[in-house]
Amino acid sequence: MNSNIDPSTLKITDMRFADIDGAPKRCTLLKLYTNQGIIGYGEVRDASSRTYAAMLKSRILGENPCNVERLFNRIKQFGGASRQAGGVCGIEVALWDIAGKAWGVPVWQLLGGKFRDQIRIYCDTDSEGGGRDMGKALRERMAAGYTYLKMDLGLELLMDQPGCLSAPLGFLEKMREYKRTVFSTPHGSIDPRAMRGEAYELFSTAHPFTGIHFTEKGLDFLEQYMADVREVIGYEIPLAIDHVGHIPVEDCLKLAKRLERFNLAWMEDPVPWQMTNQYVRLSNATTVPMATGEDIYLKENFKPLFEERGISVVHPDVLSAGGILETKKIGDLAEEYGVAMAIHMAESPIACMAAVHVAAATRNFLALEVHSVDVPWWEDLAKGLPKPLIQNGYIQVPDAPGLGIESLNEELITEKLHPDFPKAWASTEQWDKEWANDRQWS
Repeated sequence: MNSNIDPSTLKITDMRFADIDGAPKRCTLLKLYTNQGIIGYGEVRDASSRTYAAMLKSRILGENPCNVERLFNRIKQFGGASRQAGGVCGIEVALWDIAGKAWGVPVWQLLGGKFRDQIRIYCDTDSEGGGRDMGKALRERMAAGYTYLKMDLGLELLMDQPGCLSAPLGFLEKMREYKRTVFSTPHGSIDPRAMRGEAYELFSTAHPFTGIHFTEKGLDFLEQYMADVREVIGYEIPLAIDHVGHIPVEDCLKLAKRLERFNLAWMEDPVPWQMTNQYVRLSNATTVPMATGEDIYLKENFKPLFEERGISVVHPDVLSAGGILETKKIGDLAEEYGVAMAIHMAESPIACMAAVHVAAATRNFLALEVHSVDVPWWEDLAKGLPKPLIQNGYIQVPDAPGLGIESLNEELITEKLHPDFPKAWASTEQWDKEWANDRQWS
């Protein structure tokens, strides 16, 4: 512990942001400042708003950041499912970073110690072309040392294949048109300002209500695609699939039955996470493991899926589940029901290292996603971490205090700033005196 730091008298003095683009999506980095010079690093999840964090600033100013769970309980009512929890989670991560630095220990030690010294990484993989092309892309991951793989398989592969999808006439044409216009960056980030009217309805309609179905030809195509992938990479390495599409549970079941012979690690988010009964139906009818969790906030909202045996793998994101400690609690709860925990992560090295500490401290951890393997400057955003950060498919668990990040690369952040917020770490004093009676009972 730094003898110049007195954890008992630490106070939060400020909170500021920097928005960067392309890592692989838009990321809002967060700094919490203290009266003793310690800065805590956090992050608001991709596709969320910095306002979700900024509005909470007045509720934590002047507080001791080492009282992490106390402050989390004060602000957690302002989070919600999916990206609405971005502010709460980003602040919680920064609080743990400060607490670790103040007491001179890594975050995993504050969580009760670690079960492992290195964290297995899987990287989501994109590829143009057919199944053999995807297989070659995955084979390159294996050559780089990765021991766990994931790819997309579903609706989007069929969009331009005649006779593979059934939908209300004109619906698929509109989906293609809107996809071209609203995906405004090469990294696939949806610009919400383009999501208006019919476009919003197309992309926000829940799976059972779209009227889209796979035809037998479409199922044949996806089955052959997977067969081609497995022919290239073999059957020994775990392979998960994601982005099945906004199709009803019956079609998910048809697809899962077709894919059972390919030894999948899991099928991710086949239906909305709230539809517990549909996950139960899938899990009871197929041997393909079901997984969900990246849009769920707080452990109590995961519990129905565990109690009803709806999933085999839980897949929370630290930046939407409630932060570091809440994700650890979710993993511990999952273990009681025999459910493994993988961790979703498509953000900057700040979120990545937060997830690393959770993974180290959680016994039933399976694998951690890194979605930025193909972004050459991604790991340069943070200083003090090993280079390369991922070595032979693993990240070493750091022993340095806090998250293990010494500082951020301010020059690179300036270079990569999002055009909507062209200044890093600008004053947020307009949020210093935001006030409301936040009590939840009378």
